[in-house]
Amino acid sequence: MSDQTQQGKAPTVLVVVAWLWVGLPFLYGLWQLVIKIPALFGG
Repeated sequence: MSDQTQQGKAPTVLVVVAWLWVGLPFLYGLWQLVIKIPALFGG
């Protein structure tokens, strides 16, 4: 493999960290929304 094939690709660790950085707060917010939905409808 030449250096050109690796150029422009993010390291796998960086991609995983970026997804977790965005995904975990999103999932937490979604979970909080699911918990609070019954209260919105008088449950």
